[in-house]
Amino acid sequence: MPKNKTVWVCQNCGAESAKWIGRCPSCGQWNTYQEEKIPPSSGTPSIISGQDEKRKPQLLSSITPDEKPRLSSGINELDRILGGGMVPGSLILLGGEPGVGKSTLALQLALASPGKKVLYVSGEESAEQISLRAGRLRGDNPGCYILCETNLENITAHAGTLNPDVIIIDSIQTITSSMLESSAGSVSQVRENAAMLLKYSKITGVPVILIGHITKDGTLAGPKVLEHIVDVVLYFEGESNYIYRVLRSVKNRFGSTSEIGIFEMTGSGLKEVANPSALFINQHDEMLSGIAIAATIDGIRPFLIETQALVSSAVYGTPQRSSTGFDIRRLNMLLAILEKRAGFRLAMKDVFLNIAGGIKVSDPAIDLAIISSVLSSNLDIPLGKKTCFAGEAGLSGEIRPVSGIEQRIREADKMGFENIVVSRFQKVPDIKNLKIGIVTTGKVEQLVRYLFA
Repeated sequence: MPKNKTVWVCQNCGAESAKWIGRCPSCGQWNTYQEEKIPPSSGTPSIISGQDEKRKPQLLSSITPDEKPRLSSGINELDRILGGGMVPGSLILLGGEPGVGKSTLALQLALASPGKKVLYVSGEESAEQISLRAGRLRGDNPGCYILCETNLENITAHAGTLNPDVIIIDSIQTITSSMLESSAGSVSQVRENAAMLLKYSKITGVPVILIGHITKDGTLAGPKVLEHIVDVVLYFEGESNYIYRVLRSVKNRFGSTSEIGIFEMTGSGLKEVANPSALFINQHDEMLSGIAIAATIDGIRPFLIETQALVSSAVYGTPQRSSTGFDIRRLNMLLAILEKRAGFRLAMKDVFLNIAGGIKVSDPAIDLAIISSVLSSNLDIPLGKKTCFAGEAGLSGEIRPVSGIEQRIREADKMGFENIVVSRFQKVPDIKNLKIGIVTTGKVEQLVRYLFA
């Protein structure tokens, strides 16, 4: 009888070694090697055995594309990120931090697809727990089946009997195969199970959605090869202290990776946010200092956000710099520009910056709004409520042009703003039927004169 092969596998990148190694030569991580047993031969789950026939090379010109219609998930934001819906035979990976709402979104997808047979496989919750959660969610699908199972062979056997339209696996780290002796969540289990589910999806044409955990450093748990196996990788982002969630496409073989979806976490599940600008900007009537509105773009979606700044005298010897939702290093750079180019003495003052709504923004076009909010708080002079900003600040103090200016201007006009401040070097297209005025500025000093003259 052949013996099982024992190898040491890096739990971070999946590299194999014949013996234990302190530092992985592939990814450079320390103490990530664990011993795993691999059987001498591996079979194939019964549902797809015998269907993997030998294929012959074909001429590209002789292949007729199979134009099957996409399957709608019933959630408009998710369909838009996927490029119009789920492609038959695709493998979709949904990742996110614990508690962000991955299971809630997956269950809402199962309930929002009336007329479709959905198999929801849970390896973390019981059927009673899922039923309690489904009771507070929107949607009702009589064709939603719940299976509490962690064995891959049993899952594929049930799927072959049920013949569902969509399969949801929650989560891939809990699924094990009887052909492997390693524990659930190990590199070999995650890699082989994902590859087998991909094979099942391609043969049967059933879309499979995998839910994946996120490690401490913000990456998907398991080997990096997992992201290469699947067709679509979606990240669900959001802070547990805020109600807004952002669904971002990192990889999509059937659509654009520039789309994002915004959801609001409510007591009845995730609610789609069709107009995020109305939520992220202030709704109060008072004129407050330290607030500026930025026209930003995430992917290809424009929306307006509120930047809040507070500048005060340093109580202690060392001034504090704090930023929420924005890179603290870029904030320090913008403060240095104001100190050097505009003559504002901020070295001995505390500066606090916050992006309203709890979202994280990396768009350099909000530099102009951040500078304006810092100046407004420093001088304690409110800015105009009907003015927004879109421009990048250079180290020499010049205001640089940004991309997607037409979408930013249209979004600001739609929200009722009267003026938008952009770079003097910005090539503004001829946009008709707009009421908003375009104000141009070339340097930070000119911006100060315009705002506080």
